[in-house]
Amino acid sequence: MALLLLGLAGALIALALSWRPAIAPITPPARSSFAPALVARGAMLAKLGDCAVCHTRDGGAPLAGGRALATPFGTLYSDNLTPDPETGIGTWSASAFRRAMKDGVSRTGAHLYPALPYEHFTHVRDADLDAIYAFLMTRRPVHAAAPANRLIFPLGFRPLLAGWKLLFLHRGETPIDPGRSAAWNRGAYIVEGLGHCGGCHTPRNLAGGEIRSQAYAGGIAEGWRAPALNAANPAARKWTQDALVTYLRTGISPDHSAAAGPMGPVVESLSQVPESEVRAIAAYIGAKMGGGTAPAQARLPDHAGAAARRFPEGAVLFAGACAGCHGPGAPMMGQDRPSLALATTVRDGSATSAAQAVLQGIEPPVAGRGPKMPGFADALTNEQIAAVLGYLRARYTDQPDWKKLPATVAKARKEGAQP
Repeated sequence: MALLLLGLAGALIALALSWRPAIAPITPPARSSFAPALVARGAMLAKLGDCAVCHTRDGGAPLAGGRALATPFGTLYSDNLTPDPETGIGTWSASAFRRAMKDGVSRTGAHLYPALPYEHFTHVRDADLDAIYAFLMTRRPVHAAAPANRLIFPLGFRPLLAGWKLLFLHRGETPIDPGRSAAWNRGAYIVEGLGHCGGCHTPRNLAGGEIRSQAYAGGIAEGWRAPALNAANPAARKWTQDALVTYLRTGISPDHSAAAGPMGPVVESLSQVPESEVRAIAAYIGAKMGGGTAPAQARLPDHAGAAARRFPEGAVLFAGACAGCHGPGAPMMGQDRPSLALATTVRDGSATSAAQAVLQGIEPPVAGRGPKMPGFADALTNEQIAAVLGYLRARYTDQPDWKKLPATVAKARKEGAQP
């Protein structure tokens, strides 16, 4: 009985510590109550934060939520950010919005799941959050309730998130480094806050928290491998700040590769913000990766003969399905398109993103301009794709062979499917 009472007391204490009060609802404010300049700034900041990417389902109204977000713990569905008073945030005050973004607590007091990256948004200044709030509250209200989340038991019990936050939510603004340039400090503020780049490019522990000691060492995003953004970045040529700016605004760098997977929507958003903001991001990330100058023009590897002998099936499949675009003399190669020897996905220590690129293909992220590649998920088996990947790795890099390729492709196919 004593143990039972102690357990009950502990549970009650935990619930008390996790409790957050509701914030009183408001009447949806008139659009005219927000200054146009504030709304415009909020629109730009929302692009830096990629709000619409996660909060718009396929074929749905912008920002009306309902997009399925697959996690290792089940599937979450994004919330409606339009000012609908019943299914959106129409009754939320600015203080309620700030609390959600910085503390991960909804207006009603419920804890929010960290699929909303409040572990990064907590570093955003209140003035910027107020601008985003003004932008959202002036959108067209859309009545759209998100589907119920489908999570592993007992993770649907939201008070558990209070414990997660004690471990992984580190509040406070991004500090200014007086020894760095204004652009670098602005970049740090964006990348560590609204940009939440570490959310994809940092590995996570079993509880889903970012491993801070391995910041920007590479991670997983929607079944794709987000490469390291530090000195371990596998690029064949060092990234320069100018190359980063070009890549982040267009989705392609002639000395590197093309944006694919979850990076495509990021580029689409960054193509619409002032270039100075992207240059700030490039200054910060470029410094993390070593701050290269002009890329070296060393001869790129092409071990076609040796690769064909080792991976004959892959060589045949490449000749039939890939060489028309990627082979020597292909018209695409004369259009400033990067060689596969420069592609990070081919040089990475994991074949995950290379497998996803072959399975899903690549769509140009900015207004239909740029590289487009069809997916081969329906045309090739896992074993055939593995053969192609083995051939690409052997032909275009001097890196060790990828191991267990068929299993990697099978996992990528499963994770790339819609939840």
